[in-house]
Amino acid sequence: MKAYNTVRIEFESRSSNEGFARAAAACFAAQLDPTLEELNDIKTAVSEAVTNAIVHGYPDRLGKITMRMKLYENRVLEIQIKDWGVGIPDIARAKTPLFTTGGEDRSGMGFTIMESFTDLLRVRSEVGRGTTVTMRKLLHGRGGTPS
Repeated sequence: MKAYNTVRIEFESRSSNEGFARAAAACFAAQLDPTLEELNDIKTAVSEAVTNAIVHGYPDRLGKITMRMKLYENRVLEIQIKDWGVGIPDIARAKTPLFTTGGEDRSGMGFTIMESFTDLLRVRSEVGRGTTVTMRKLLHGRGGTPS
């Protein structure tokens, strides 16, 4: 698959930037005239991925997060969230519902939510080097079928 439009955004791991990332993803996806439900799915998945990078990737310091977005001819949106934080030692365990390293105020449902709102979720991580979360979603749009 070859992307016909791409964008890359870089921001600090401040919690205030989570809303910015959500809005940026929704604006980029708007090119495909998605339904409100599809936009909400995208914003929710991005919110979870960016929040994970902020809370778990950089638990005790600020760091850099990049968000890359691509549009493909077949109406697929790909969003990649990358951090250079502490990394995930056991991805399978981290993807287990209710597992968290973020303390009592965290639900441990981030990856589960990302999976439920996208068509593909891929997580790559290396301890001490960071994590990359890639999500893909087919957008049917308000017409109801992919073109």
